[in-house]
Amino acid sequence: MPAVPAGLDDSGGAAPAAPPEPRPPVRTRRKRARTDGIWPWLFLAPVLIPLAVFFVWPLLRTIYFSFTTWGFLGQAKWVGVTNYVNLFTRPDLLDALGNTATYTVVVFVNVPLAIVIAALINTPKLALRRLYQALYFLPVITMPAAVAIVWRMLYAGDFGLINQTLAVFGIHGPYWLSTKHVSIVAIGIVGIWLSVGLNIIIFGAALQSIPRELYEAAQIDGASSIRQFFSITLPLLSPTTFLISVLTLIGGIQVFDLIFVMLGTGPNGLQAKTLVYLFFREGFYNHKQGYAAAIGVVIILLIALLTAVQFTLQKKWVHYE
Repeated sequence: MPAVPAGLDDSGGAAPAAPPEPRPPVRTRRKRARTDGIWPWLFLAPVLIPLAVFFVWPLLRTIYFSFTTWGFLGQAKWVGVTNYVNLFTRPDLLDALGNTATYTVVVFVNVPLAIVIAALINTPKLALRRLYQALYFLPVITMPAAVAIVWRMLYAGDFGLINQTLAVFGIHGPYWLSTKHVSIVAIGIVGIWLSVGLNIIIFGAALQSIPRELYEAAQIDGASSIRQFFSITLPLLSPTTFLISVLTLIGGIQVFDLIFVMLGTGPNGLQAKTLVYLFFREGFYNHKQGYAAAIGVVIILLIALLTAVQFTLQKKWVHYE
């Protein structure tokens, strides 16, 4: 007996179509969708809850307290924008901004310095490469307070090792930590010494990811080592350079520990005060918590603004290919 073609019954006529499968009610599908939507939030909860408790909520409270003034026992009284008016009409803010900018510019020297040192250390024929990396990384794992104390002794005007060394060559060194406009530069040099080791390790890891075939092809074409550095190394390191630049900028604006330990809260500390130092002095020494909160809001806005500018400008010089 010949087989019956598909779609026909035994008599040759068209077979009746199978009834459609029943679709689940719309309410069930919507309920299932809502149930599935909960699971991502449950998995993100261990991250979102601490973020909200320790970051978002303190940020909102800081913004609120910046519009208040506090009594001795902490009673907050709403004063509107008085704290901001006082902040932007006093010379303290301009001095702190200038010192913060000076320190940040000085510390930014560690970025090109780290690139050059990392390129030299990662030369394939260099012996004891791991030893050099370890030596440069030692300041990173040293306590900043201990580093500040040691450098304060080195910067001492009368008996410091730096001025004693300069005196051998007939140079009279300044009082590094008590001379205005010199102390903040001296502290910036310490900041370079502290941060360059970590940046060398980061740049070294980025250099390892650059294909060696590019350098071999450049050598065949007759490119010198300097030409290879500027034509291959720097462009391919631009994403890492951008990352370190952002971190260096944020760290420069937030500098406090070096200044506090090396200069203290006396006249030397006041002449080299930065934004965070000003925040600390007003909040914990002068007990102007509302005024200090306004300074904190200014610091947050400044970091956000400059970071946004960096992300905008990086489109012109960072190469991700």
